[in-house]
Amino acid sequence: MSVDCIVIGQGICGTFLSWYLEKAGLSFIVIDESAEATASKAAAGIINPVTGRRMVKTWMIDELLPFALDAYGQIGLELGISCIAQQNIVDFFPSPQMRLAFLDRYKENSQYLQKPNEENAWRSHFNYDFGFGEIQPGYLVDLNKLLAAFRIKLINSDQLREDQFIAGDLVVSDESIHYRDLQAGRIIFCDGIGGSSNPYFGNLPFAPNKGEALIVEISDLPPGHIYKKGMSVASWKENLYWVGSSYEWKFDDDKPTEGFRQRTEYGLKEWLKVPFKIVGHLASIRPATLERRPFVGFHPLKKNIGILNGMGTKGCSLAPFFASQLVQHIRHQSAIIPEAGVQRFSNILGRSFFSN
Repeated sequence: MSVDCIVIGQGICGTFLSWYLEKAGLSFIVIDESAEATASKAAAGIINPVTGRRMVKTWMIDELLPFALDAYGQIGLELGISCIAQQNIVDFFPSPQMRLAFLDRYKENSQYLQKPNEENAWRSHFNYDFGFGEIQPGYLVDLNKLLAAFRIKLINSDQLREDQFIAGDLVVSDESIHYRDLQAGRIIFCDGIGGSSNPYFGNLPFAPNKGEALIVEISDLPPGHIYKKGMSVASWKENLYWVGSSYEWKFDDDKPTEGFRQRTEYGLKEWLKVPFKIVGHLASIRPATLERRPFVGFHPLKKNIGILNGMGTKGCSLAPFFASQLVQHIRHQSAIIPEAGVQRFSNILGRSFFSN
């Protein structure tokens, strides 16, 4: 079987890459092993335009946000689902210093920030001592609904191989890619944490970190907002909320831990005034990067081997934009933003390739 492109992985990156390949008229096959503990499936799906203790704008958010809104709207329309909703972030300040940081940032530039009209607005639901601010607009992407619906589309069109990708079965020449019975012009890896051990891109500066979250039943919490105070509380399903997440740089495996459960349960008891019940516990390894910038483009020495990875915690806003940019690069040789382009690591990739 011959296709224009083989896509490895059907997380948020592989899904949007496949969608844009199809829109560009390029044929493809996705190879993805069905697994539950993936970063895309365990993520809350939050798009937050403000980041860090200094409340600075998220990198490229002024471009990413309108692009993402249009992309999720269009793909949802084609799939017959609604997969994104505006849910502003109620940010409860955990300390006086964080309150001051918010107010200072608001004075300097109030874009994406809103001061409350009533400081006691959430007293019946939360304990908080230092007030709160609102980040708006915030958005919540239903990743599980999106990935499941797109997977059905791939299955129905015979564009998915539900199988583990075996690197040893890949044969690369200057003219084409061969993988078992498949022949393609290109192969693009959207394999999440698997990218850190990829034979072509494994020496990129990945910085894997582990995240955990609880799924919690909270029947008396008003829907329509994301709540944040050290941890985030975001809608998951009806009366269920995603509560997390941790950022662990040292970890033994990708399994849920009792320590996280206990810490998070204690934090919720201190914060929430309404009853809750823990019904689930998720964990996964994120494909983050040392620079906190994604890896997008093609290997400097193997021009038909590409990567779309390294989105870290910002995958919901980054993946649509850079999947589109990568497809435009394939079709029209248009440039990839240098801060994200994998060509910035040409020396590293070249040396590692010859050393192997």
